[in-house]
Amino acid sequence: MNNLNSVLIEGNMVRDPLIRSTPKGIQVCNFSIASNRFYRQDSNMEKETGFFDVEAWGKLANSCSIQGRKGRGVRVVGRLKQERWTGVDGKSHNKIAIVAEHVEYRSDFKKTNEIALETDILAETAMFAHDSNASGEAEELKAVSF
Repeated sequence: MNNLNSVLIEGNMVRDPLIRSTPKGIQVCNFSIASNRFYRQDSNMEKETGFFDVEAWGKLANSCSIQGRKGRGVRVVGRLKQERWTGVDGKSHNKIAIVAEHVEYRSDFKKTNEIALETDILAETAMFAHDSNASGEAEELKAVSF
């Protein structure tokens, strides 16, 4: 039986994306998403917010650093990755992050000049090939409004 590790999450970026390069020159972009869930508790509507760390690699990382910013709505398709390490105090730690394989951005409502400029940028960056991630897979990113 094959294992399945797939995530689809929508929310808003909590902070501006941070891009850096590995020692081998591969770009990686990190950002966080806040995703809200609403549910009914007795007769009240309750809201639960989850915060999730996301990392993107290669050309997808570059795209995320250009198009992403704090507050912008995003939809991320990817997989979960668990990191484990031992701290300087000798305690075991772990962290689960989402490795993005596809990212879509919600439309921005801006002034006419800014809309024309963003449309030009989106047209130039409409399709990306995800260079390589930790597993070396090739993926595509399509910049689409939803």
